[in-house]
Amino acid sequence: MTEQTTQKDQPRPDSEIPAETSQLAHDDPSTRHPEQDAPIQDQPEPGLDVETDPVPDIGLDSYKGLGRLQGRKALITGGDSGIGAAVAIAYAREGADVAIAYLPQEQRDADRVLEAIREAGRTAVALPGDLMDEDYRTSVVDRAAEQLGGLDILVNNAGKQVVSESLEELTDQQVFETFQVNILSMYTLSRAALKHMGPGSTIVNTTSIQAYNPNPMLLDYAATKSAINSFTKGLGQQLAPKGIRVNAVAPGPVWTVLQVSDGQPKEKLPTFGEDTPTGRPGQPVEMAPAYVFLASPESSYVVGETLNANGGTPTP
Repeated sequence: MTEQTTQKDQPRPDSEIPAETSQLAHDDPSTRHPEQDAPIQDQPEPGLDVETDPVPDIGLDSYKGLGRLQGRKALITGGDSGIGAAVAIAYAREGADVAIAYLPQEQRDADRVLEAIREAGRTAVALPGDLMDEDYRTSVVDRAAEQLGGLDILVNNAGKQVVSESLEELTDQQVFETFQVNILSMYTLSRAALKHMGPGSTIVNTTSIQAYNPNPMLLDYAATKSAINSFTKGLGQQLAPKGIRVNAVAPGPVWTVLQVSDGQPKEKLPTFGEDTPTGRPGQPVEMAPAYVFLASPESSYVVGETLNANGGTPTP
């Protein structure tokens, strides 16, 4: 019996593909974003994306959604700026309602993300607070689920990164704060999220190339990222039988306010990311598709995976 091909199966002619989508398919990744020539600059922690020079591309004008997350409900920590902001905007444009958790002093950054979510026609929930605060940490997931009307995506993205040139300069207090924000909070938030999640839900964690290639000036940060990799693989195995998938994204050098607010030595900022095979730092919007993929049904057989998005640097 001859198999018939329906019109649905036919590839779309080039004339029907949006010009911006067609163009992206032919972009040279090494030049898709221009050299930024970032000046030496400084902001006190946590800093603001909107005051970073140049302002990171979080997808306000460059991310086009395709409806991959219709009807989903997501909480994203660190969703005001950088990668978290790009993921929040992408999720909304893919059809999800989104709650973002962020520090109160980051409200200016958060406002433009919340506006973008609403402009996409989705529910936007603002949850300012500090993950170092136990009351906030233990309540933020329930508050997100209540205001969203449920929860089936958790993105553990909030991070703390501060350079210390030597172990002698790295205080126990900084180590504690870095571990609390970067990895310990993932246990609290993921545990709370499971009360609301059913089959088809997903948890996506943000790790880093630092888990594989640690910078000697980021001893505490790199150690947390290695821990996140193990946490992701172990929890992924534990929850897969329940139909809940856990995965992670490991960005390389991405241009965000984290870098200018003591995340990098100031003299390194003008050449930040140029040592990657792609020859430039990534932009937050370039990370968003990885998070969309891992939250969508398209990755239904991907569990405990760490997806590297680092400009070509080899990893184990």
